Amino acid sequence: MDDADLEEATLRPLVERFYERVRNDKLLAPVFAEAVSDWGDHHRRLADFWSSVMLTSGRYKGNPLALHLRLADVLTPETFERWLALWRTTTDEMVPPHVARAMQAKAARIAESFQLAIRYRRPVAA
Repeated sequence: MDDADLEEATLRPLVERFYERVRNDKLLAPVFAEAVSDWGDHHRRLADFWSSVMLTSGRYKGNPLALHLRLADVLTPETFERWLALWRTTTDEMVPPHVARAMQAKAARIAESFQLAIRYRRPVAA
């Protein structure tokens, strides 16, 4: 994918629309209500994340797997599938089709790796 196919300015509105759907979703809203206290900051961080993933900007600084491992007890295959379904809907609406497919494929790979890490996480020795 060429950098010109996805504009940096598109990412924040995309993330905001997506998380508006998440916050109104019966399955996902309780998970995110517990995990996110500052939605503006969350939107900024996730726009940075997708900028780093899709545009290789390097803007995101963090460890998303560690954040998700803290929620291992509530992150089920169903929550991941619902998250991906909302992501597909939002990206299909807001970016060109080939960009949407690329973003959906990245999200699916990330979700798969997070689910494997959650499933096979080992207790930390004290």
